[in-house]
Amino acid sequence: MRRFTIFALVVFVLAVGGLFALGPSGTQRAQTSFLGVIAPFLKTGSDLERKITAVRQGLKTLQEMEAENKRLSVSNKELQAVNQTLRDLETENNRLRVAMHYRERAAFQLVPARVIARDASSWWNTIKIDRGTADGLESDMPVLTESGLVGKTTTVAEHAASVLLISDENCKVASSIEGTREQGIISGERSSGTSQPALCMRFLSKSANLQPGQKVYSSGVGGVYPAGVFIGAIKEFRARELDGYATLLPAVDLTTLEDVFVVLGRK
Repeated sequence: MRRFTIFALVVFVLAVGGLFALGPSGTQRAQTSFLGVIAPFLKTGSDLERKITAVRQGLKTLQEMEAENKRLSVSNKELQAVNQTLRDLETENNRLRVAMHYRERAAFQLVPARVIARDASSWWNTIKIDRGTADGLESDMPVLTESGLVGKTTTVAEHAASVLLISDENCKVASSIEGTREQGIISGERSSGTSQPALCMRFLSKSANLQPGQKVYSSGVGGVYPAGVFIGAIKEFRARELDGYATLLPAVDLTTLEDVFVVLGRK
């Protein structure tokens, strides 16, 4: 080790002496040659350092990544909520547009109303709407949608009213069957379960021979319901001992009622 140190010292002294012996111009040429030799190494080292610095600056800590992931998750949920709201608004807008179009072309003077309450214990019997005597409503006024008959008003307050649904056994509607001379009375059947009661048509003739899909409308008999309101379609017909009996598919989905019309009279 000591010999190597002495040798290095001797080489250094000789190199320094050589530089002094070369003079200014020779020293400059030597420096230029030396710089040319080490320049590629200096450039490589500089590029490598810049790349390492860029990588370090681009890397994020684990905490920063977790925080950003949480922010993105919250933002994604907010966007999903906004999209769902927009879809709901579009659905409601389309539904109201159809209802308003029906109101314009209907032969009846109609008052629009919104369902504001529905009791679980009387789900298939009654609903409450946000219109009352202040809007011209009285008891025993037909209630319908653009799809068909819903029921009739019963108790009417100033700004609210109860509606008896056609699925209730006490709501009886005189009706007729399209393309036939058959007439009967439609009402709901008493049901102890949570499913929708069957809508039935009684007092038909035994020989009616009705087919599934035949449409049933209000006949206007009785004075409460105007003639020509769609009630439903025949689902099944049975001839009994004294008369004919049919079950119906209601024209209106009573499970999803939101907006209805109350018939004040003919236009």
